[in-house]
Amino acid sequence: MSDRPEMFEGTERIWMDGEFVDFEDAQTHVLTHALHYGTGVFEGVRCYDTEQGPAIFRWEEHLDRLYKSAKPYDLDIEFTKDELTEATTELIASEGFESCYIRPIVYYGFDSLGVSPKDCPTKTTIAAWPWGAYLGEEALEEGVDVMVSSWRKHASSQIPTNIKTTGLYVNSMLAGEEARRNGYTEAIVLNKEGNVAEGPGENIFMVRDGEIYTPGLAESILEGITRNTAITLAEEMGYTVHEEATISRGELYTADELFFTGTAAEVTPIRSVDDNEIGEGTKGPVTDELQSAFFDVIESGDREEWFHYV
Repeated sequence: MSDRPEMFEGTERIWMDGEFVDFEDAQTHVLTHALHYGTGVFEGVRCYDTEQGPAIFRWEEHLDRLYKSAKPYDLDIEFTKDELTEATTELIASEGFESCYIRPIVYYGFDSLGVSPKDCPTKTTIAAWPWGAYLGEEALEEGVDVMVSSWRKHASSQIPTNIKTTGLYVNSMLAGEEARRNGYTEAIVLNKEGNVAEGPGENIFMVRDGEIYTPGLAESILEGITRNTAITLAEEMGYTVHEEATISRGELYTADELFFTGTAAEVTPIRSVDDNEIGEGTKGPVTDELQSAFFDVIESGDREEWFHYV
């Protein structure tokens, strides 16, 4: 246990293809097709310790996206949504987690190693582990400094951008590591037209003159579930939300506020882009109000349609 990264120290088992396996035994072959060609799909989901007990946030929506993501790759998930739900809740309960991050992943396993995966089995795994704020606890209050990456987001005409595929995150890794090498917390990625797409693992929102803008699906973004949550909450709070916006790079620098959303990032303010201070260089009032509304929902668990209780 002591040799594991801290986030995995309390993790005893992982669910693999219908069975619970000890952490050390949860392995796959080095010639696994997905390792060589990125042929897997996955989700990142959070379980929160709400006032009503541990609950998985928007689990049904994440499951729906997992199954939709599998379709273009002809990945035949051999388990029903109910079976994956039962496995996940049992995993969380047996590990004793009150809150955790959940990673379901479906991928082509080992059989042949040609580019075609036609003879490769479909493997399904679910892991869970404790994980705090993705960009750091301070980031939620103070915001993050970001840079516009030199790496562009691939277009949906090249690889589907509305699905969550393992191989596509090479693009995210390159952008994020470029930012960190240059002293920034995170990156912003432009699409092939040079307009704003998203962060490496987050959607992005802009506030201007009291209205909220976020790039639309045609801008090569992932249709984020936390993005949808933020849009829903903002509209309920009376804000005008432009959810199919086209945002130029220059608009980032003159925005009143910017913030990221994502399962991992939750609602994180952006305080500067390419060393240009955004607004007052702190968490803006709209971001603060929306972030508070988001965490109020998380803590209370009172929107039953968004929670699956463990």
